[in-house]
Amino acid sequence: MSNKLKVNLYAFITVLLWGSGFPFTRVIGDQLSFYSLGLIRCVLAAVILLIIGKACHIRKPFRKKDAAWFFLSGLLGFSVYFIFFNMGLATLTSATGSIITAASPILTSIAVFKLYGEKINAIGWISIFCAFAGVAILLLWNGILSINIGIIWMFGAALVFAGYNVLNRKFSEMGYTAMEVVTYSAVLGAIPMLLFLPQTIGDASAADASSLLAALYLGVMPSAVAYYFWSKAIVLAERTSEVTNYLFINPLIAAIIGFLMLREVPDMGTFIGGIIIIASVIAFSTKGNPDS
Repeated sequence: MSNKLKVNLYAFITVLLWGSGFPFTRVIGDQLSFYSLGLIRCVLAAVILLIIGKACHIRKPFRKKDAAWFFLSGLLGFSVYFIFFNMGLATLTSATGSIITAASPILTSIAVFKLYGEKINAIGWISIFCAFAGVAILLLWNGILSINIGIIWMFGAALVFAGYNVLNRKFSEMGYTAMEVVTYSAVLGAIPMLLFLPQTIGDASAADASSLLAALYLGVMPSAVAYYFWSKAIVLAERTSEVTNYLFINPLIAAIIGFLMLREVPDMGTFIGGIIIIASVIAFSTKGNPDS
């Protein structure tokens, strides 16, 4: 199998698993608290990625101070992200939630523009403005007095994941591999979540079997396996965009699985705002920098 075929296969598996994470979180509902589900996802991901990382012979952190950066990366990409994600999906459909998180690449680009001086051309800035306009449409579709707080939480999830992406660039410049970054981030991100262990034990003992199985699935597949395949795809790809472009189909996958599992039908605000956001992200990724 050629490297190009592997990249496409790994990237597609990743977005398929990430897309399934939205409806599976919705299935759990209030059976598990936001924090309990976050702990389960973090701990399972950390254990599995650590096992895979050891099998791949990952190196130890180069310097002691790097552990602090990995801890921050773990907070942004795992523990805080999962909590915001869970809180957002308490009131959003799978399609709406996935559309909002699709804005993460644009938020990442704004951050690296500020921190690293990466240039953004006129088309890029127009795309950024349109993407935020799309979010505003989602937020205000039903009126200023009917704002869905889940949209704010999900936008927060996209924001912290953008921070995780920026730290990935920092780690890459420091000489760490993608597998090392995701493994140490997951492990250190799981540590603060252990504060919720007593609550999680209580929630798990009262939850039904289907919710527990859904939580296990979320911890193993979208959290651990998907992150692993994403890292593999990025390492093998000639250009990062070959992989990140797959994020464009994530909302479609989430919407299809959400409809099949939960009979979720997005409202017109989701269609209009979603089209604007996805089109803006595509335009930004293909034409938004001087090298495009």
